Amino acid sequence: MANAFVTKGLTRTYGEGRSAVHALRGVDLELPEGEIVVLLGPSGCGKSTLLNILGGLDRPTTGSVHFHDEELTSLSDRALTRFRRDHVGFVFQFYNLMPSLTARENVELVTEIADNPMDPDEALALVGLKGRSDHFPSQLSGGEQQRVAIARAVAKQPEVLFCDEPTGALDSATGRAVLEVLAEVNARLGATVLMVTHAANIAGMAHRVIRMADGQVRDVTVNETRLSPAEVHW
Repeated sequence: MANAFVTKGLTRTYGEGRSAVHALRGVDLELPEGEIVVLLGPSGCGKSTLLNILGGLDRPTTGSVHFHDEELTSLSDRALTRFRRDHVGFVFQFYNLMPSLTARENVELVTEIADNPMDPDEALALVGLKGRSDHFPSQLSGGEQQRVAIARAVAKQPEVLFCDEPTGALDSATGRAVLEVLAEVNARLGATVLMVTHAANIAGMAHRVIRMADGQVRDVTVNETRLSPAEVHW
């Protein structure tokens, strides 16, 4: 299986001298394409920093990141913007929807700039919101807003979907519904899904679990038998 990402000697330091914060301390990692990967660890372990670097939102202090055969760490800011536009979708804990736009219009924001977009209504149907496309965010529950955010991310049919604590603000039933959507996106679109979380219960549904601590990868586990989202204990 080909790798979506390969990192070598990845470090990220914020600040200088005694006050410097070493968010990543030499991360070597291979992420096969087409998997659901859970990046697990406590707050401050470096998992969100790693996600931001892989997603082209931040640059490492040292080390390299390859996406397929392209070295992201050597790209200009303009080229990194193209990488994010053409290959990557982002889902965050806080939905970042435009309150004055309907669900469909929020999704259209992405489809208007994508090269090969999905129809917005098709994207909303994929996340189970076919009948809610004309609703504004204030008329949707938290779980529905998160699903709109996922629809917006997947509507450009990205190769990689980055999710930073996508169930962190949700109750158990709603969280499982969001996990169902992410599993469906992985299965139907073949997208690599990288999910950052501190919730160990989610690890059972992943193909691969990466545990981080103190800015380093401490363990990588491949799940031979995976749980369905419905089987995830909250």
